[in-house]
Amino acid sequence: MKMKQMLKKAASLALVAVLAAGLAGCGQKTEAELPEKAEENLPEKTAETAEKDSVVVVMGPSSEPEAGFDPAYGWGAGEHVHEPLIQSTLTVTDADLKIGYDLATDMSVSDDGLVWTVKIRDGVKFTDGEPLTAEDVAFTYNTLRDTSSVNDFTMLDEAVAADASTVEFHLNRPYSIWPYTMAITGIVPKHAYGPDYGSDPIGSGRYIMKQWDRGQQVIFEANPDYYGEAPKMKRVTVLFMEEDAAYAAACSGQVDLAYTSAAYSDQTVDGFSLAAYPTVDNRGFNLPAVAAGETDENGVPLGNDFTCDVNVRRAINLAIDREAMIANVLNGYGTAAYSVCDKMPWYNPQAETPHDPDTANALLDEAGWLTGADGIREKDGVRAAFILLYPTGDSVRQALAEETANQLSEFGIDVTVEGVGWDTAYDRAQSTPLMWGWGAHTPMELYNIYHTKPGGKYAQYSPYRNEEVDRLMDEALASPSLEDSYELWKQAQWNGSTGITQEGDLPWVWLVNIDHLYWVKDGLKVADQKPHPHGHGWSIVNNVDQWTWQ
Repeated sequence: MKMKQMLKKAASLALVAVLAAGLAGCGQKTEAELPEKAEENLPEKTAETAEKDSVVVVMGPSSEPEAGFDPAYGWGAGEHVHEPLIQSTLTVTDADLKIGYDLATDMSVSDDGLVWTVKIRDGVKFTDGEPLTAEDVAFTYNTLRDTSSVNDFTMLDEAVAADASTVEFHLNRPYSIWPYTMAITGIVPKHAYGPDYGSDPIGSGRYIMKQWDRGQQVIFEANPDYYGEAPKMKRVTVLFMEEDAAYAAACSGQVDLAYTSAAYSDQTVDGFSLAAYPTVDNRGFNLPAVAAGETDENGVPLGNDFTCDVNVRRAINLAIDREAMIANVLNGYGTAAYSVCDKMPWYNPQAETPHDPDTANALLDEAGWLTGADGIREKDGVRAAFILLYPTGDSVRQALAEETANQLSEFGIDVTVEGVGWDTAYDRAQSTPLMWGWGAHTPMELYNIYHTKPGGKYAQYSPYRNEEVDRLMDEALASPSLEDSYELWKQAQWNGSTGITQEGDLPWVWLVNIDHLYWVKDGLKVADQKPHPHGHGWSIVNNVDQWTWQ
């Protein structure tokens, strides 16, 4: 064995021992039970990592961007929704999820909503010393329009640099929420962009990516030429670990902040506290709102003969005890969810629904769903029963599905829980309820779930159609200003006569918003967090530049 390999092996064995000691101190697993490769992902404690201007953060393996740190392939969007650390964005969202400025200094929109004009700040440089101009902004957006695999840029006709500090976005349809797209789109350099950009990114943001060891870690260092306030944390190391390994790493004291879940919330870690951050990372299930018998253009079966009854859907929503779910499944770490846009500026509080078992039973009785000999309701030969799918391997969604089944059994509804892979889940959800996870800092989440597909008959993820809801959302997108659109998004949820809430069509039932939990080392002051979107990952480090040691 070569000397270098021998030294690496010796260091790994030493860290195994450290981890095992940490686990023993937590009253958990022994050395023999350590998660595979956990020790290889931990940096050795050195003077550099012990300084009070650096931090080591643990995220789950799914947080690592498979295609690299390129906005065109999901970095800053999708499952990595955050304000990019490496690149700068034109806008940002504040604590109330309203729009603020980053690279932008001013913006306006034409009366017809088709041209957004954005002024960008002068004096910004990429980390290779080249100036950032409107040409780079236009190049970024035109590139993402043509290549993005995550974000929707179909509304963008062309981005044009009017001069060095002015960019114009020419849209092919009004899109009032364009500023939210600008908040997650990192600007790349036209002169240094290519196929390998994601592995060696150049940006103008708060940090420079110094090292990426795939499958293990990524290291960021503060950008000394950053145009804004200098980051307090000069070095940020992100490790990618399974949950057991993350817990072991905290127990060993080798990291400063590590993600965890409610399953670990009754544990303790010496020198750490458990922090819970609010989210819009919600869980809920669709209820196909049309009867069985149809198929879509690809031959996928649509509809469900039980959930197509609106009174059934309303009864289920009233029957669910969300607080019991939070206690039983999340160990108290969550909040009740009533829509896909809770806590957002466009949330309609009319979506909030009480736990009302008496009314739930009465609705079912009045709708003709009567209790049979076996205790299960039925109507016209149709049993009050359905399968509730959950993604295989997701223990939280499985537990929520089982809790849903237990609660609905008290109302004479027979729910069978079944795990399913994502390769078939989308198709099966067209006729069978599925436990989903959603939550984003944009009204398009509402649109994508409830709006009829372009050229289609129903919405994308579950068969549902309401032309008035479609019209209100279309009007919201065509609104002359972002602020004016908020009221229209609220009306699309419920306008007094129709919508997607309890008194309306209710094609989805929302259960809980899951708190994002982290073990935080004593002395580390994590800056205030805005509600995290779906995905227990990069959102925590949105403002890592503002973290401090005390």
